[in-house]
Formats: sequence, C-alpha cells, structure tokens
Amino acid sequence: MSDKLAWFEPDWTPPPGVRALCTRRTGGVSNAPFDSFNLGAHVGDAPQAVRDNRSRLRSAAALPAEPLWLSQVHGVQVADIDTAVGTPVADASVATRAGAVCAVLTADCLPVLLSAVDGSAIGAVHAGWRGLAAGVIEATLKELRARMASGAAIQAWLGPAIGPAHFEVGDEVRTAFLQQDSAAARAFVRNDAGRWQCDLYALARQRLAQHGIRDITGGGLCTYADAVNFYSHRREVQHRGLAATGRMASLIWREVDGRA
Repeated sequence: MSDKLAWFEPDWTPPPGVRALCTRRTGGVSNAPFDSFNLGAHVGDAPQAVRDNRSRLRSAAALPAEPLWLSQVHGVQVADIDTAVGTPVADASVATRAGAVCAVLTADCLPVLLSAVDGSAIGAVHAGWRGLAAGVIEATLKELRARMASGAAIQAWLGPAIGPAHFEVGDEVRTAFLQQDSAAARAFVRNDAGRWQCDLYALARQRLAQHGIRDITGGGLCTYADAVNFYSHRREVQHRGLAATGRMASLIWREVDGRA
C-alpha cells in the first residue's frame, strides 16, 4: 500500500514528537461501494476487509499501537485513550501517554485534531453539526486542558468535511447554533430554495477562537466535491442512492522515544 495513495499529513507544524495523518478512500482492499480504504466497521463493509485495512494502515504508517476506535454517536463524550479499553461510546478522545493513538472516523462530518504546543497532550474530535452545536469541541478542550500545564497553548487542524457549497440544511440547524451564539449567523447563507448553506469550518473556528485557540489550520478540503479522495455520505447515500459509504480516519499520536 502506497502511503501517497492511502493518506496525507495535516498542513500544520506539529510539536516535536507529535504525528498526525488523515486517510484517503484509495489504497485498501474493500469493494464497492466502499472502494477501497474504508476504515469504518459500522457501515456494512465486509468485516475482514475493514480489519485488513486497519492492519495495513498500522503497518504502513508505522503506528505505535492500534488506534482505539470509538463508537461515534454525534454526542459530546470524550474518551481517555490512556486508560480506555474496548470501543468507547464517544465522539472525541484525548491522550497524554506516548504511543496512544487518537482516531475519529468521518465521511462529511468534520474531524478536528488538537495538540498542546509542547506536545504533552493530544486529542481528536468527530464534529458533525449536532456535535458542534452540543459542544463536543468545548468538552474536548476541557479534557485536554486538564492534562496540560496551566495556560499552555493549543493548536488545531480542521480535516476534510462537507463544504458550505454542498451542505444544505434547514432552519432547525441554524437555530441550534444561533440560540447559543448570534455570531454563528455568519456561517449560514440562504439559498434559492429558502434553506441554508452551512459552513462547518466557520462554526468550528468560531468555537475554537471563543476558547482561546488562535493557531487553527486546515478547513479547505470538501468531502462532497472530491470524490477521488474522500467518502461523502451526502453525495453517495443521500444523493446517489447507494446503501452506504466508507469512512476516512483522522489520527494523532505521540511518538515513543522519538519514534512513531
């Protein structure tokens, strides 16, 4: 498996000892409609294909351990990867232990990777609109800061998600954000159908900035628009009528003794 096909690294400068990557849809073994590097075990793909893809990722990326995959439910629970076992029901994770791999799966929802600038603590967030509105970013920042030196800065990377040109939503989505912060109105543009084009990236940046995060990169890759590299639930299931689609993974980890 070629790493150039299977994943890319975030466009940020991570702290020493911190590694991160986001997978593409190509480079694995699954069959259509999961072609080919699906990492989600909950979307109806052949279980062995998913296991093989996860194994290939761990080997080719030289991950220090198997990621602790989450059971994501669009909520605000944050798993502690340092101590968790099994498959936690959570939509974010944090870690301080070297070798622990935080991971989230997405196919239109926004993955957010977080790191203390000194590399002492890391986190990964699955942030669809429900999670964003409910406060999953805030919950993760709280857990991350509890594991960091007081006052230490955090950097964030926004991974591939459905872009505003393709993310049409109803009034209920806009209202869910405006009830908390009127500034969220800037992330919604009314379209000709009387509905709203929603900018998940802008909403995430607002939430991060409100909590003191200034170093924010990424946020320019649209899963819907780029069918070559990314799965998109809205494109493939809602609009093309496929039964399911695969999932990309966004991962972050602390190296062990200076090695991945």
